[in-house]
This record gives sequence, C-alpha cells and structure tokens, in this order.
Amino acid sequence: MRNEILSILQNNSRIDLKELAIRVGAEEIDVANEIAKLESKGVICGYNTLINWEKTDIEKVTALIEVKVTPQRGQGFDRIASRIYNYPEVRDVYLISGGFDLLVTLEEKSLKDIARFVSEKLSTLDSILSTSTHFILKKYKDHGTIVNESKEDEREVITP
Repeated sequence: MRNEILSILQNNSRIDLKELAIRVGAEEIDVANEIAKLESKGVICGYNTLINWEKTDIEKVTALIEVKVTPQRGQGFDRIASRIYNYPEVRDVYLISGGFDLLVTLEEKSLKDIARFVSEKLSTLDSILSTSTHFILKKYKDHGTIVNESKEDEREVITP
C-alpha cells in the first residue's frame, strides 16, 4: 500500500483521500494514517504545484548551474550544499556524477538576477572551484507532466 500511495501522490498530490483509498484498495482512515506516518518520518517532504509560467504574465528565467567544489574533510559535499540551498533564490541542489559535483536550480526574474547570484554569492564561496550556467529556454515536460503539448487541429479543411 505504501508504494502505491507514494506513486499516486507523486503524480497528483491533490487527489481526494476517498479516491486514493479506492485506488489502493484500503480504508480512508488507513490511508490517512499511512500518509501522516510518511510525513512524520520525512518520506513525504512536501507538496508542490507545477506552474507553466509561459502562460502567465509573470517573467521567470530558470537556470541550471553546474558547480565544481572542493569537498571538505569529514563532511564531503554536505556542508557546501547546505550553504547553497539555504539561499532563498535556490530551488534545488543535487549531488551529481560527471565533471561537476553539484547541480543548482534557480528561478529568477531575469538573466541579470541569475548572473548576479552566481557572481556575487555562489562563486565567492570558499569551496567553489568553477561553475557553468545553462538557461532553460523551453520546458516540454516537467516533473513527469507535459507542459507545452500543442493541440493541433487535425481536421481536414473542406472548401466549397
């Protein structure tokens, strides 16, 4: 039941408790108790809303910043990751494999805001060796959801 609940909530965190109970074949109270247990243990860390900012009048620029760092003795990457994720501008921080160590996601109003963050805050941290910034130009799928699916009219045009 636990895995089913987690999979369903990951795809739709707003699902009605009654519907969730039906889908996992359990009583509502059992599902509610299981969710509360998962939240208290930190398995469920929060609930998010996916927004297609392109369909609003709000300007947002998303950047993925690869960061190469010097790991600290006894703490590895955790301490520098903590310093980075505590900045309010930072949406995500991941430890990654490859040529860089961390992947940082930012969402700001402009390219300048992101450049300012990277040059004034991120790059000035002692353990940072280098960064590489990539800007998201268009999102096709985000968190498993297709966000910009075009609904083309496939009907044949008939003219008199």
